[in-house]
Amino acid sequence: MPVNPELRDYYGSPTQGEGTGAKIREPCVADGRKVILAVEPGYRESTESWSGVMRNLKERGLNCPRLVIGDGHLGIWGALSNVYPDAAEQRCWNHKIMNVLDKLPKKAQPQAKQRLQGMSYAESPMEAEEKRDTFLAWCGREGYRAAGETLLRDWDRMVTFYQFPREHWKHLRTTNLVESPFAALRLRTDAAKRYKKVENATAVIWKMLMLAEQRFRKLNAPEKLMKACLGFDSKLKLPGEIKREEALVCA
Repeated sequence: MPVNPELRDYYGSPTQGEGTGAKIREPCVADGRKVILAVEPGYRESTESWSGVMRNLKERGLNCPRLVIGDGHLGIWGALSNVYPDAAEQRCWNHKIMNVLDKLPKKAQPQAKQRLQGMSYAESPMEAEEKRDTFLAWCGREGYRAAGETLLRDWDRMVTFYQFPREHWKHLRTTNLVESPFAALRLRTDAAKRYKKVENATAVIWKMLMLAEQRFRKLNAPEKLMKACLGFDSKLKLPGEIKREEALVCA
C-alpha cells in the first residue's frame, strides 16, 4: 500500500520488539501525529532485515526522513546508510546512559546517572560537551576508563537533536515514543510464549500498535515541522542539501 503523501517523514523512530523480532517504523507527520507505517518480522540487529523494511517504505513513497532516532543496534544504521543515506541520525540517550552505567560498579552508578541525565538535558551542545568533559575527568580520576569510552562512542550522533526546534527536543532525545507502546505489547507476547506462525504474531503486534497509536501524544509545536523539514532551526542548518521534491512534499 502506498504511503499517504500526508504521512511522509519529518522524524522517524525505528525499533524492534524485544523477543519478537518485529521491525517497527514510526514517523511523525505534518500535524504532529505519530503513526505506525510498518511492522515486519526480521532478525535482530540484521542490516538486511532493516534494509528490507526501509526499501519497502521507499517503494511505497516515503521520502528521506529529516532525522531517525534509534538505539545502538548496528543493523538499523547500516540499513539507513543503504537506503536513506542523507537522513540525520540521533542515538537514544536512555540506551546510552544504560550502556555507560553498565561499565560502572554499582556504588558509582547513582552519581554517574545524575551526571549523565544532566548532560542529556543540557541547554546547548556546548553545555553538553562541558558536562561530558567533566564526566570524563571524573571517570579518569576514579579509574572508570571503559565508561568514559562508552560515552564518547558516537558522541556526534548523541547531540544531533540540537539542530532541530527546541520544542521538539524532548521527543528526539530518546526512542521513548516507540518504547512505551511495547510495554503492553510485551505482556501479550510474553503470555503467548510462542506463536505457531510468524504471520499470527505479526498480526497481533500490528493490531495492538494500531490501538496504541490512537493514544499517542502529538509532537509539541507541530507548526515548526515545516522549518525542520526545510532544514533550518533559527541559525542552525541541517546537514545535507534539501532536494526540491522534498520541499514540495512539505509544502
